Amino acid sequence: MSPDKVYLTQTDTTVGFLSADPQKLSIAKDRDANQPFLICVDTLKKLQKLTRIPKIHKKKVRRTFKTSFLYPNKKAIRVIKEPHHTKLLKEFDFLYSTSANKNKKQFEFNYAHSQANIIIEDHHGLYEGKASAILKLGKKKIQQLR
Repeated sequence: MSPDKVYLTQTDTTVGFLSADPQKLSIAKDRDANQPFLICVDTLKKLQKLTRIPKIHKKKVRRTFKTSFLYPNKKAIRVIKEPHHTKLLKEFDFLYSTSANKNKKQFEFNYAHSQANIIIEDHHGLYEGKASAILKLGKKKIQQLR
C-alpha cells in the first residue's frame, strides 16, 4: 500500500476517500486545504499515540461504534471496528478520511472513481450511507456536533 495514493472504499459508515496525505484529499474533494480531515485508526493503541482521551470519557470512546470524537487537541479521530475497513488501516498508522464526493455535493459514482488512485470494493459494492456522529469531548461534558 502506498501512502501517497487516494483510496476509494466503503468505510464503516459511507463510501469514502482515504489517504495518508491530507493535501491529496483536499484536491480530490476540491475543498480548502486548511480544513482538517477526520483521522481513522484501527486500534485504541494507535489512538493513544495521536491524542489523550479525557479520563471521564475513556469508557464511552472504547464502547462506541460509528462515532467520531473531537478531542481537546482539536483532532477528530474515529476508531474503526468494522473488519473490511480495518484491513486497509492495518497497513498504516492512521489515514485521513472524508466522504467520496465533491465538497458540499451529493455522492457521484463517476466523480469518485475519477479522483481515486486505487479503488477497493467488496461484494457489497460502494454505497452512500449515513455519516458518523461527531461528539466533542470536553474535560467534563460531551457536545454533539453531528
